[in-house]
Amino acid sequence: MLLTIAALFALFLVIGLPVAFALMLAAIPVFIATGTMPPTVALQKMVTATQSFPLLAVPFFILAGNLMNATGITDRLVTFARLLTGWMAGGLAQVSVVLSFMMGGISGSAVADASMEARVLGPSMLAQGYSKGSTAAIIAFGSIITATIPPSIGLILFGFINEVSIGRLFLAGLLPGLVLTLVLMATVFFVSKVRGYQPDIPHVPTARELGKSFVSSIWALAFPVILIVGFRFGFFTATEAGVFLVFYALFIGTVVYRELTLAKLYQAIRESVSDLGMIMLLIMMAAVLGYAVTIERAPQEITEWVTGLTDDPRMILVLVVILLVVSGMFLEGAANILLVTPIILPVLINAGYDPVHMGILIVLLINFGGLTPPVGVIMFTVCGILKCKTGEFTTASAPFFLAMLIFLIILAAVPWLSLALPRTLM
Repeated sequence: MLLTIAALFALFLVIGLPVAFALMLAAIPVFIATGTMPPTVALQKMVTATQSFPLLAVPFFILAGNLMNATGITDRLVTFARLLTGWMAGGLAQVSVVLSFMMGGISGSAVADASMEARVLGPSMLAQGYSKGSTAAIIAFGSIITATIPPSIGLILFGFINEVSIGRLFLAGLLPGLVLTLVLMATVFFVSKVRGYQPDIPHVPTARELGKSFVSSIWALAFPVILIVGFRFGFFTATEAGVFLVFYALFIGTVVYRELTLAKLYQAIRESVSDLGMIMLLIMMAAVLGYAVTIERAPQEITEWVTGLTDDPRMILVLVVILLVVSGMFLEGAANILLVTPIILPVLINAGYDPVHMGILIVLLINFGGLTPPVGVIMFTVCGILKCKTGEFTTASAPFFLAMLIFLIILAAVPWLSLALPRTLM
C-alpha cells in the first residue's frame, strides 16, 4: 500500500496537480482498502490539524514579516549591508549574502527572501556585469540562510509537526546561520576574483557612516534578538512571540518610521492571507496523508528497512540526507517538512541523534533541494524573475554547491554548532 501511495503521489505531481491536492488524493487508497474508515475521518483530520495553539505562530510571524517589509525596513537593510560589504570584491554579491542573513529575522522564508532580492538586487547586479547564472546562483544560495534565522517558518513547522521545542530550534539555528553566511561570503569572494566582479562602492565606509546606517536599521536587526531574549527568559512562547512582533511591526511602521499607510497595511494583510492560505492547505492535506501512512505503519517499516541495511548511525544519516535532498527536488519546503520529517525523524532519533540538531540539518537540506532540478522551487523562483535558463544557473552554481556540501558535512559532524546555544541558554 505504501508503494501505491508513493506512486500515486508521484503521478499527481508529474501531471501538474497542485501539491496539496496530490497529498490528499494519494491517501484515498488507504481509506478504500481498509473499509473501516469513512471519509469523515479525513475531514476530521483536516480540521484537527488546524486546531493547534503552537500553529498560531505561523500566521502571526507571516503577518509580522509582511508588515516589516511595508515599513521601509528592507531599503534600510540594503543600505546597511551595502556599507558593510559593498567595498569587497563582488560587492553586490556580498551585499546579497549579508542581506539574506539580516532578512532571516523578517521574512522567515527562503523563497520569499530569494524573490525579494531577485527583484531588488538582481537588476543592479546584471547592470554591473554579473552573468544571469551567477546572479541567480548567488541570490538563491544566499536565501538558504533565511531558513535558519528566527522566525524561520520551516523551523516552526518542523517543531509543530514533530513536537520539538520551537524556542530551542530558533536558538539552534543562529550559529549555523552565521557560519553559512561566512562560508558563502568566502565563496563569493573567490568566485568574484576569478570572474572579475568589482566592488560596489569605491572605499571602505567610515565608522560614522556605518553607525548612522546601523541606527537606521536597528529596529529590524533587533527583531531576532527580541525573540531569543523572550524565549530565554520565558517572556513568551512561540505563538505569543508572533503576536508581540505583529504589534512591534505596527509600532515601527506607524510611530518610528511613519511609512505604514492604510494602503500598505491592506497590502501586507492581503499578502499574509495568501501565504497563509497556501501553508494551511498544505498542513490540512498533509495531515490526511500523514494519518494514512501512519495507519500503514510507514515510520516503523522505513525504520526497519534502514536499520536492515545498516546499523551504523553515520550511514543511516547519509541515507536520510540523500532522501531529503531528492525529496527537496520535487516538493516545496513546507510540504516536505510536513510530509517527510515525521517519517524520517524517528529513524534518526533511534540512531541516537538529537532532534534539535537534526531539525536544523533537515530544514537546511530540504531548502537545499529547492536549488536543484527538476522542480527546485527556489531555483525556478529566481530564474523566473531574472529570466535565467536553468542550465546557466546550474553551471554557475558549481562552486556554491561545493561550499554548501562542505558546510552541511561540518554541520552534521559537529552537533555543537547547533546545540551550543540551546544547551547554554535553555
